Amino acid sequence: MINRDVTIQNAVGLHARPATFFIQKANAYKSSIWVECNERKVNAKSLLGVLSMGIAKDMTITLIADGSDEVEALDGLCKFLSSELID
Repeated sequence: MINRDVTIQNAVGLHARPATFFIQKANAYKSSIWVECNERKVNAKSLLGVLSMGIAKDMTITLIADGSDEVEALDGLCKFLSSELID
């Protein structure tokens, strides 16, 4: 199990459309992946879970992955979330 902090750069945060793209990307990995923020932890492959976090621009979240492709998963998801182009 590994984890990494990432700061959201997207102007609208991780809402609706960007969250959908994030979840699609998370589902491409075999590992279990979670998003943790403000002492809450949700499944990164769940749209309702991710949307319920209310993740806005400049918030720092922790991504946690556990599985055979955990390093690749966090590399890909952190790169995605650090981009300003996911709106």
